[in-house]
Amino acid sequence: MPEPVSRDDSGLRGRGPDDSRPRHSAHHGSGPRDSSPRDSSPHGSGPRDSSPHGSGPRDSGPHGSGHHGSGPHGSGHHGSGHHDADAPRPGTRTRRARLVKVVGFCAATAAGTMLVLRGNDALQGLTTIGAPLSQASVPAAAPADGPDPGRVLQIVAHPDDDLYFMNPDLCYSIASGHPVTSVYLTSGEADGVNAGSDEQSTTPPDKPAYAEARQNGIRAAYAKMATGNRGSAWKRTVIPTGGGGHAELDVLVAKPAVNLVWLQLREAGNVYAERPDSLHGLWDGKVPRLESMLASGTPVKQDFAYTKDQVVQTLLGVLERYEPTTIRSQDPSPGRFPGTKRYTDHQDHFYGARFVQVALGAYAQDVEAQDRPHFAVQNYLGYFNGSLPSALDPDEAKEKLDILDTYAWTDKQNHCGSVAGCGDLKVAEHPQGNNWTSSINYARGTSTSWLTSDKEYGLWAFKVLDGRLALWHRAGLLGEWSGPRLLPGAPGTLMDQGISTVTLKDGRIAAFGTRTSFGAGPADYKREIVYTVQQEPGSEEFEDWTVLGTPEACDEDWTSDISAPAVAVDGSGQLAVYVRDGAYTLRGRVQSTDGHWGPWDHHGGSDLHGSPAAATDGAGRRVVLAATTKTVLGWVQPEPGAALGPATATGLPDTALPITAEGREGGVRLWFRKPGSGNVRTALVTVDGKLKVSGLADLGGLSGFGSVTASGHLLAGRASGGQLGSDVGWGRPWERSPLMFVGAPSSTMTGKSMVSLAVVGLDARLYVTSSADDADAHLAPWRPVGPRTAGP
Repeated sequence: MPEPVSRDDSGLRGRGPDDSRPRHSAHHGSGPRDSSPRDSSPHGSGPRDSSPHGSGPRDSGPHGSGHHGSGPHGSGHHGSGHHDADAPRPGTRTRRARLVKVVGFCAATAAGTMLVLRGNDALQGLTTIGAPLSQASVPAAAPADGPDPGRVLQIVAHPDDDLYFMNPDLCYSIASGHPVTSVYLTSGEADGVNAGSDEQSTTPPDKPAYAEARQNGIRAAYAKMATGNRGSAWKRTVIPTGGGGHAELDVLVAKPAVNLVWLQLREAGNVYAERPDSLHGLWDGKVPRLESMLASGTPVKQDFAYTKDQVVQTLLGVLERYEPTTIRSQDPSPGRFPGTKRYTDHQDHFYGARFVQVALGAYAQDVEAQDRPHFAVQNYLGYFNGSLPSALDPDEAKEKLDILDTYAWTDKQNHCGSVAGCGDLKVAEHPQGNNWTSSINYARGTSTSWLTSDKEYGLWAFKVLDGRLALWHRAGLLGEWSGPRLLPGAPGTLMDQGISTVTLKDGRIAAFGTRTSFGAGPADYKREIVYTVQQEPGSEEFEDWTVLGTPEACDEDWTSDISAPAVAVDGSGQLAVYVRDGAYTLRGRVQSTDGHWGPWDHHGGSDLHGSPAAATDGAGRRVVLAATTKTVLGWVQPEPGAALGPATATGLPDTALPITAEGREGGVRLWFRKPGSGNVRTALVTVDGKLKVSGLADLGGLSGFGSVTASGHLLAGRASGGQLGSDVGWGRPWERSPLMFVGAPSSTMTGKSMVSLAVVGLDARLYVTSSADDADAHLAPWRPVGPRTAGP
């Protein structure tokens, strides 16, 4: 039973609870699995786009179902009985009345003899962080009043968005001791029927009760992830919000650093159809206020309604209360299906994420004014995960599914003591959704070229903190690091995660990214490609931003769905930038020798996903590569200075996103992950009259998912458990470093014999290490750059 309800008048502008942070032991798994992408609806029923698989993404969205709905007015995420008749559907799992010890898996994979980093104190205890953890010394924990390793704040539209689209990151963060707070914008009340398909017609709708059942399921899932016991007690209180209403705050008694905040606004009830009483309608001004939908059993008893500004102020209050260093949000620009122009994700997901963006813009100014810790943002892909090759290895996918089993209340045992139910029975028949428990993908921040070196062996790191481009610099091989220094941004804009760098012919470094503009009205929302260049080689001063615009005409066309830019300079010194557009094709702009940029050229291709990768081969030709749901496509210049050639099939198998390319061995080497395994694969792309791919090899690894960075002898990427896995030499075992981090790692050659590697931790600090490029290589101790993170 839950703890007695009390009232906390400190509000969402006060301080969050603290706790001690435990250490755990490690495990990782891998193995083969079927990696075929599935064409199943994000939500259930509805016709598919007529374009064949492989020529473009398919639209299998529903008619009239939303997040969890089971009928024309539901809101189904995965409502029972609403899949296309001809769409493949994963088999229903045999239900067992058991409690899987998910906390054991999360803790084990997250940590190994887990080291919770606490600034320099922790790093001093590691003589070789790159060594196997069994050989690494583990320092004593810092005092309770010392700096913490970073605080994670997740903001999602519906109860279970975090479990489907942010796990296993969520699980690993909890297990490794980071304070984690999840905020739910809406109640997810759907049609109010908490039942599977067999009982839909006989179960009366009760929206407050269904909202309560989903809350109960979330509390059980978090309790299980944190303690291993789904029935672990919560303290539930009422707190005032910055928007003038009230929210429910739940604190896990056994692990007080685990918090849930329920804002309890009304949900849209449909994936893409117009519903004025929704976050979308409020954003567009279709309604002046959005009403609350209070769950039965919540300690919040007074209804309220928020204007658009009050939603932003409410989120700003949450940010001020918790002072997070890592913020996880859904994808604010997921795109549309080309055939029908329906959204590829739930409208609540991405309009909720846009409200988060506006609040982050206001909070970023507050961070600077109040000297609060910096923050980084991670955005997560939503429904379209199910149409992409699976990113998780079987063990990670199984444990993710077990957490969803807990949320879905598959055993129907009344462990919570609530007449509303202890979980979401709409999900119970099919808790894996549309392959969502087998995958996770970052919507942004996958570039691995944000760390670069100059001819003086200095290092430059470019990441986005507080919605602005952050710069760190080490002068020379032995110089001191400086930073982070936030470069000025344009008013009313936020830089998106994901920076790519390139060194120009004259030795200056250029940093490219995308930024979001908000404007005065909803139609003014847009994303565009921007870049800045050093004033001169070696200078820490950069020119004003240059805007390259976007290949998309307006937000309404493709919901501003463009990828991060891929950039390369060819042998003639010509600079080019490439993006995937909202129609899932390749677009590019080229800068002429006089500095003028040409138009956004169409380079074709179809069914492109993620961000393209670009590099220059040994002959100085630009090579561009992009992943589809089934293979990888390539483009190449016939010669330096020439126009990019047509899209060419590589013959490569399907790959989990994202991909990385690096010029070496006379060609361009591609790095990617094997679907359903997490193993790192590589292939060499060369040009001999035409594009040719050879040497496809599986390099193994520590499972995991996400970007792989490669420089010299070094490979590194996220391992299972969320930490950094690295390979510092052919034939040597992969090693696990105890760093939890945001986005992608980055590496670069420093001179001819040194490799440097960097990540940004969950505490929003830069961590850097290096390795000699030789047969006896190992990673030096990690060095943190910048001030420690102080807890709230």
